[in-house]
Amino acid sequence: MRYAETGFNLEIDLTRGSIERVATDPRDTELYLGGLGTNAKILWDRVPPEVDAFSPENLLIFATGLLCGTPATGCNRTIVTTISPQTKLMAFSMMGGFWAPELKYAGYDKVILRGKSPDLVYLWIHNDKVEIRDASHLKGKGANETADLLRAELKEPKAQVASIGLAGENRVFFASIEQGRSSASRGGIGAVMGDKGVKAIVVRGTKDINVARPAEFMELTNEVLNYIKFRNENPIPGVMPILAGLGSPQEMAIHDEKWHTENFMWGNSRHRRRDFWNEEVEKEWTDTMHKARTRLISCYNCPMKCGATISLPGQPTYMMKCFSKLTYTMAAMSNLEFGLKIAQRATEYGVDGFSAPQVMAFALELYENGILSDKDFEGMPEDNEERFLWLLDRIVRREGIGDVLANGTYWAALEIGNGADAFAHNNIKKHEQLPLKLSMLNPIYFLMYCTGEKINITQIEGQFPQAPWATLEEREEFVKDWFQVPDEKFKQILLDWEPRGEKSMPFYPTVDMCCDIVDWQEKMHYIDDALGMCAGLSSFPLKPPYHIHNYPKFISAGTGIEMDEEKLTKAAKRYRTLVRANNIRRGMRRKDEKPPENHWKKRFPELEKELLDTYYKFKGWNNDGIPTPESLHDLGLDYVSEDFFKRGVYETTEGAPSTDTSATSEKN
Repeated sequence: MRYAETGFNLEIDLTRGSIERVATDPRDTELYLGGLGTNAKILWDRVPPEVDAFSPENLLIFATGLLCGTPATGCNRTIVTTISPQTKLMAFSMMGGFWAPELKYAGYDKVILRGKSPDLVYLWIHNDKVEIRDASHLKGKGANETADLLRAELKEPKAQVASIGLAGENRVFFASIEQGRSSASRGGIGAVMGDKGVKAIVVRGTKDINVARPAEFMELTNEVLNYIKFRNENPIPGVMPILAGLGSPQEMAIHDEKWHTENFMWGNSRHRRRDFWNEEVEKEWTDTMHKARTRLISCYNCPMKCGATISLPGQPTYMMKCFSKLTYTMAAMSNLEFGLKIAQRATEYGVDGFSAPQVMAFALELYENGILSDKDFEGMPEDNEERFLWLLDRIVRREGIGDVLANGTYWAALEIGNGADAFAHNNIKKHEQLPLKLSMLNPIYFLMYCTGEKINITQIEGQFPQAPWATLEEREEFVKDWFQVPDEKFKQILLDWEPRGEKSMPFYPTVDMCCDIVDWQEKMHYIDDALGMCAGLSSFPLKPPYHIHNYPKFISAGTGIEMDEEKLTKAAKRYRTLVRANNIRRGMRRKDEKPPENHWKKRFPELEKELLDTYYKFKGWNNDGIPTPESLHDLGLDYVSEDFFKRGVYETTEGAPSTDTSATSEKN
């Protein structure tokens, strides 16, 4: 018997209309865990670098995490993996909610889509009954609207629905997959779902999931719940309680947005408004939220209320997700009421709440600077807010200038030319970042941005503080009971870290220390993404309930696979390296691993070079960021180095010309 997982994937060929229930190899679980780990292996085996995002040979994988559906608190993530039309690299985006546990209860660990349907369809998965159904009546419908219609059509009010809106149907490069309480947004994975002709995947499951050692597993789960309760009753000075400080609770229940609005950049991520927040604005925004917010809600089996249902007059109720509360507001230099209004429309259209606002602000900057003309914006309203609504409609419909903008700022700038690339200033690996720019180079974040392949700040930063506390006494207080650290040396690094002077940024933490910190933070995110754990309870907050010391126990008790910290660390490194190998095989090199030029005002080129050189060596990569044959052998990935040698990957040199291709080819 397989424990924690079902041991079966659903393989659906949309071209042929075939459905297969395929048994999986338990050895792969031990080596790659599940979720993102086994997704990376499947993509490596079956999607060679010659396959582009909109090819029938590209796969779209919906994976449950290894511990999804078990009693593990907060373990509910769906990991969606494909080749991104935006970056041309491996994309993986997570969504919470109830969809992944429901798929487990239906009897499957993954749904793997290949091929393309000639007509718009949806998938209906109800335990052993799996059907490809006509979705022509859903064409053009909103993502949430689609979910409501399908639940009514199937007479299954408890069914979980992952769906796309008009943006996905029209292959907008930053289209998302929505599922009510969450979305998988980064990398344009909704565009791939639309390209395959799939409007939605509806799941209803009523089967059981078994764990290997139930009593031990429940004891571990109770320890996590007790720790969460303890942290809330005994808050750490300077650190928000777990149930109050992450994601939407901070933004939905606590209305002080001074830090975000005065430190994050407005418009096209350029303008800092240091004196924006005042009593009048605070009252206006608080009143707006109180009127609009229906309630705070949680995902499956989780005590964190990290989403809020928003109801505006004359508009359907929708769920606001994390920082998207502010992205549209700040891009349009507007107010919160406008932000909540346009976010509802954007959710129905199914677009990434970080990329879409930047694309629209980018377009208006090009217009204001004469790079785009009145002809490009024929029919655009004069009112600033109405312009954003107008642009959003044009983008998701790929009409006029919207057809160019739908490819994102990087590809749009290449197509527009005439200096437009100077305004597409906030990209890394061709993907938009959060609208935040700082003064002094932060070496830890430099490495995370450069070498990270998740491209989302909440999926990069983590359990080590972003900055030192002002006094040694505060730092000493923090390191007490800091049992989550993988090594005691991290306590000393924090104790010695000072806001100013010789032991402050950018020269402290030292280069070697930065490598250790980044590796720790990355490792925890990758473990979360294999297990299906919410980052808000593990890799993202300070002093979380899940950490490197209790994760092996959860895996052992849940799956029956004996696990310890060393084995788990190696497994995470194995599939993290495989993610990188997928992207190296697709052309990613050191030249791609640099943050936006103006991300920090004060840059240190020699230090930045040393950081990358040292981190590459630390990770077992050569000077161009390619995993070496020796490091691959140590991880049991000899098949990767064999492929690299066969393809001449090791013959490439640092700084080789980019192999970018036109975005136009992806649309045709």
